[in-house]
Amino acid sequence: MAKATAAIVGRPNVGKSTLFNRLVGERVAIVEDVPGTTRDRIYATTEWRGREFSLIDTGGLDDGKAGEMEAAVRRQAEAAIREADAVLFVVDAQSGILPVEHDVADLLRRSGKPVLLVANKADSWRGEAQAAEFYELGLGEPLTVSAIQGIGTGDLLDAVVERLPVDEGEEETTDARVAIIGRPNVGKSSFLNALVGSERAVVSEIPGTTRDTIDTTVAFDGRRVILIDTAGIRRRGRIEEGIEKYALLRTAQALERADVAILLTDATEGITAQDVHIAGYAIDAAVGIVLAVNKWDVVDRGPEMTEAVEANIAREFHFAPWMGHRFVSAKTGRNVRETLADALAVVDERRKRVPTPALHDILVESVAAHPPSAFRGREVKFRHVTQARGKAPTFVFFVDPPEGVHFTYQRYLENKIREHFSFRGTPIKLEFKGAKE
Repeated sequence: MAKATAAIVGRPNVGKSTLFNRLVGERVAIVEDVPGTTRDRIYATTEWRGREFSLIDTGGLDDGKAGEMEAAVRRQAEAAIREADAVLFVVDAQSGILPVEHDVADLLRRSGKPVLLVANKADSWRGEAQAAEFYELGLGEPLTVSAIQGIGTGDLLDAVVERLPVDEGEEETTDARVAIIGRPNVGKSSFLNALVGSERAVVSEIPGTTRDTIDTTVAFDGRRVILIDTAGIRRRGRIEEGIEKYALLRTAQALERADVAILLTDATEGITAQDVHIAGYAIDAAVGIVLAVNKWDVVDRGPEMTEAVEANIAREFHFAPWMGHRFVSAKTGRNVRETLADALAVVDERRKRVPTPALHDILVESVAAHPPSAFRGREVKFRHVTQARGKAPTFVFFVDPPEGVHFTYQRYLENKIREHFSFRGTPIKLEFKGAKE
């Protein structure tokens, strides 16, 4: 059974993300003194007094008529309210009630969900006194807190847990974590929505709409999969301090907890240097990769075009010849599910274990066919090889001297392992240790 869920809602810049991070206990949502920093739903798991539950941070509930982005953010917050078992309505004790908060209060009353009115920024007795005016919203007594200082958050968590339904069972095991990565505006959120079948992330033609990582759990071919949508990664020279910097950190952290990444590129722009750079991020994080060339519906898809793109992929990603690819269209749904199936196949490859005797046979055969060069006048002797546990498939070679194995010979051994056991779609790691270690 899914965990009980509480959603945090409120108008922009009342401290929702700061409160979210305080309750979760780590920096999950981007916090910046700019209204509208959080636009999508952000999920995390927290625990209080032995009770574990999910917490959702949402974008600011503003006037839905203010513009396309505001309307999309409002739809996301409303979806979070529908999904939640309880709602934390955050207001600003220092600035008082604004007209939009009466609208939000009406929305929450109609939802029928248990609502906690949270007066944030009550850093002193004055803030607590100001919080009294929020009785006017008709949602009961406001709970005063300071998300920055942590004041009142324990009492708030007590109240949240009291309003959550009792868990009826343990959560199912996750089969795979798949991160969706790529440059800004290549269609990552549209790709996610096409997979989920609903408007899960805010989709906009404005580059950089998604700035946090967002988790979505789906059932796919009988497997439980967590999809991680990430902020678009810009070129290093264009990463500014603040929001963009934290968005990059969130993407890097998403890769750290993923099994495989789906790297989206834009077919209308071709493979760019930044696409190659992002693939490097994934390889450094030791995750598998599936390349998805998006927007294939708007380019010439004839044999010559396809052949040219295939050649470009092989040339630009020459350092990862093991990486598979698909031509996709998030807009039409072409090859979207097939790409996820490819990603899950990569997860299975990464979990494959090779028996030590089989590895030893390959080592003996490889060394006999192509002996390593001498190192400083010494013969390089391989003694043993085994597969060790690691994030990526890891193979440990015992050899004397270990520093004598040239990088070209390391590549030769990797190719031999792949020739026999594939490991398609994932980097593999080779370690060389002294035979007596």
